[in-house]
Amino acid sequence: MTSPTQPTPAASDHLGRARELLAAHPVVDGHNDLPWALRQHVRYDLDRLDIADDQRGRLHTDIPRLRAGGIGAQFWSVYVRSDLAGDDAVSATLEQIDVVGQLLTRYPADLARALSAEDMEIARAEGRIASLMGAEGGHSINNSLATLRALYALGVRYMTLTHNDNIAWADSATDEPGVGGLSAFGHEVVREMNRVGMLVDLSHVAASTMRHALATSAAPVIFSHSSARAVCDHPRNVPDDVLALLPANGGVAMATFVPKFILPAAVDWTHAADDNMRAHGLHHLDTTARAMKIHEEFEAANPRPVATAATVADHLDHMREVAGVDHIGVGGDYDGTAFTPSGLDDVAGYPNLVAELLHRGWSDADLAKLTWQNAVRALRAAEDVARDLQETRGPSNATIDQLDAP
Repeated sequence: MTSPTQPTPAASDHLGRARELLAAHPVVDGHNDLPWALRQHVRYDLDRLDIADDQRGRLHTDIPRLRAGGIGAQFWSVYVRSDLAGDDAVSATLEQIDVVGQLLTRYPADLARALSAEDMEIARAEGRIASLMGAEGGHSINNSLATLRALYALGVRYMTLTHNDNIAWADSATDEPGVGGLSAFGHEVVREMNRVGMLVDLSHVAASTMRHALATSAAPVIFSHSSARAVCDHPRNVPDDVLALLPANGGVAMATFVPKFILPAAVDWTHAADDNMRAHGLHHLDTTARAMKIHEEFEAANPRPVATAATVADHLDHMREVAGVDHIGVGGDYDGTAFTPSGLDDVAGYPNLVAELLHRGWSDADLAKLTWQNAVRALRAAEDVARDLQETRGPSNATIDQLDAP
């Protein structure tokens, strides 16, 4: 097994070139759960967990490792668990947004608030990490288009339509079929997201929801952290027929690094590890110190199948073949998963992935699209669509009761 934080031996010769490429075309990472990790670990007390320092062993993410990884823009997930509902979900989402604001105030030399594609380019020119936000799950708007608009006004630039559970107007990939994809109100949510300029994120949603959203959206969609179902048959991944729709839409599928989504051998092992967490009275997504100790004890007794940077590269190769190089990106899901691939152990690992792709013959031009250009282009296109739509219609005040009445 390759030692952690190291590229595969064949790719190691390309590591210097990978770092040079990332200096010019840094990574836009589609999804990082640091805000939730800060909630879990220290209840947002940033004096107790200073990401200006190396927080290895506690977090996947800190500023030194973001710099080492060549991250130029980060979508910070303002995720809240889907067992929070109604106003509780909205309040928790606002707390997540607030802590991102605290990070921006605390680390202005390194993190720059970004609300647009142009802001991303300005931050890159300044040598700062463009910081955007994505809400992970439609439960965060509590069936309210006004709340959706309020999140946009607070800086949220994508919303994942569901998390792990269905909501009233959209089906999740990891729940039983509910409304069959998007309900009438769900389609209206997508249209209103287009109108305000918020990217529609289709990670976590059922394939039926993906297809409905792509049929409705006038703007590019993204998958902020999903890989290829043809390579690893997990419902969190994107089927080939959906990947094939991205060129016409202009969207971007951002490959994730979560082992249970990318390595077939890890799927059954992770189910058992999750069951073990529940048996100890813990949520399976818990990454607190106590939870990680239980994970480590389970892993000691049940060795874990280990994904690598090459595993992720296999997904990117396939996604590139089906969707095209203009429609792929990366979204590691750091600090949102207990386990990461060898060589991609934390946010510092991106040079190892780029080195692996260089070893496979990817050109500098193609890698620049993967790391930076595709995501920036998708956001800019969403902004253009919003500008046009706002000239022809005002805010929607439709309600779920009006549109989804039996």
